[in-house]
Amino acid sequence: MEKKICSYETLFVVNGTYSEEQYKTVCEKFVNLINDNATEVNVNEWGKRKLAYAINYATEGYYVLVNFKSEPTFPHELTRVFGITEGIIRHMTLAVEEKAPVVAAEAETAEETTEVEVTEA
Repeated sequence: MEKKICSYETLFVVNGTYSEEQYKTVCEKFVNLINDNATEVNVNEWGKRKLAYAINYATEGYYVLVNFKSEPTFPHELTRVFGITEGIIRHMTLAVEEKAPVVAAEAETAEETTEVEVTEA
């Protein structure tokens, strides 16, 4: 049976009170975990930002966004590891739906059906 591969996007926030070295260690841990279990990994580090509200008395955090493709079972394991890792103050993993390309002919027929003709009485 063929393995199902889905696209995911995960965002996690590392405690802003951590030093640059501690932040890099936590970030590398998760990037390596994702690289071991997923393909097409794209890491986007947003850096240190102010939180909208204090979380566990922290007012700043390091944001990291990772896009990847993996089997549907991996995000559950990733969430589990986020939950037991000290220094992660928030995390979120979403399944991303890939948009199918629109064929030009289909687009034209869709436009024609949405136009409404107005007739004078």
